[in-house]
Amino acid sequence: MHVRSSDRAGRYDREVDALAELLYGTRARGAAFGRSILEPPWSLRFVGGAPLTLTTMLSGEAWIVPDSEAPVHIHPGDVAIVTGSSPHTVADSTTTAPTIEVRGSDQCVTSDGIDITDVIRLDLRTCGEHYEGSAVLVTGMYEVRGEIIGRLLSALPPVLVVPSDGRASPLLDLLGEEVERVGPGHQVVIDRMLDLLLVHTVRRWFERPEAEVPGWYRALGDPVVGAALRLLHDAPAQPWTVGSLAGKVGLSRSSLSAKFTALVGEPPMTYLAELRVTLASDLLSATDATVGSVARQVGYADAFALSTAFKRIRGIRPTDVRAAVCKQSEGCHGTGGKKPTPMKNAT
Repeated sequence: MHVRSSDRAGRYDREVDALAELLYGTRARGAAFGRSILEPPWSLRFVGGAPLTLTTMLSGEAWIVPDSEAPVHIHPGDVAIVTGSSPHTVADSTTTAPTIEVRGSDQCVTSDGIDITDVIRLDLRTCGEHYEGSAVLVTGMYEVRGEIIGRLLSALPPVLVVPSDGRASPLLDLLGEEVERVGPGHQVVIDRMLDLLLVHTVRRWFERPEAEVPGWYRALGDPVVGAALRLLHDAPAQPWTVGSLAGKVGLSRSSLSAKFTALVGEPPMTYLAELRVTLASDLLSATDATVGSVARQVGYADAFALSTAFKRIRGIRPTDVRAAVCKQSEGCHGTGGKKPTPMKNAT
């Protein structure tokens, strides 16, 4: 069957929108970003605990060595994503022992515990002995938390690599230039470049034959089911029914229910209930809003209704989520505990 270019473009746009939607809560803000200029032998141990790390070599080659996975070789222009908060090593060889621990983006400590951050820092974003080196490593660490982003992380392997296609990468060239600059708007530019690189890399990963493309990604790219999913994510608190949702996307109730279930793996209202509980869990973890307020934000009439949904879907109560956050924060004061920055948009 011949596929018109306009059809391909429409499908491409839907897939990009789907990925951008999932990554909404993953946007870099004050990204932990740095460049290392190195000469062999070198080995850096990353112990910052970021749940998602982007790594690329602007020049030279490297090995990414997770603690519990096989080493992965990367070449100049390749982009790697490391998921999970466990430490990992990036080195010139799998046999080179780590000599420096990188803790976030602002501290480097030798293997015997000496802080050498000020000694090896060439500028705000660059570490090394000098600006000339055979290997230039760039890393960006995403400090993201929450159950919504967990959907993305669970769809990715512990380490994935999208190889360079052999052509010059304008984005990596711009990233290399920007890291050398200091001035107004610098951090925002770095953050947005990381966002673009992340979306581009994950999208290219899902196109590769070895990738296990999750059902929700394929469903979000479907013109009908994708539209229904976006409606649910855009307005989870709306009193949706299968009928009202079907009316919005131009299908009958039975047709939408069948197609939605086939692509997503569960009926629309089951998906919505899970979405609401997931959003509520993130709100309970990231804000000091009351359970009743959270319930109304995600589409339940009151705290009792939200608690019932939590118990049915998760087997716990909303207050259990808040209590777990309080425990991790070493105690709570009042109902909110350690007050985090409120989430502007739960979806």
